[in-house]
Amino acid sequence: MSQPQTPIADRPEITVFMLVKTQPEWLGFSIDERFAQLARHLQPILKKHQTDVRLRFFDVEFYSTRVTDLLLWEARTHKAWQLVVEDLRETPIWDRYFQIVDILPGVEDAYADNYGREAVTA
Repeated sequence: MSQPQTPIADRPEITVFMLVKTQPEWLGFSIDERFAQLARHLQPILKKHQTDVRLRFFDVEFYSTRVTDLLLWEARTHKAWQLVVEDLRETPIWDRYFQIVDILPGVEDAYADNYGREAVTA
């Protein structure tokens, strides 16, 4: 399920790393049904918030037993992120198909911005 990458800002106000673990119900679906479930439950949320939020999806089950996937969310504002979470919680994606293991919010380069310095990057 590919979505065009809409630029939400030069730099989002908040980036959130959501660590999830697939649940047996999700793994019991066929591949086609998994994509149908994502289209049914996740795609409308992404479309609704497309000007304020962007999602990138990473598989990590090859390297971790604690989590199977990492969802990287970028949001224009903290409020935009909160609205996405409210919508996600109303779907079976939230703690039914996927256990939400951890949510790690961060602000990119805040350490440098807070001191009026250039960020160290490569």
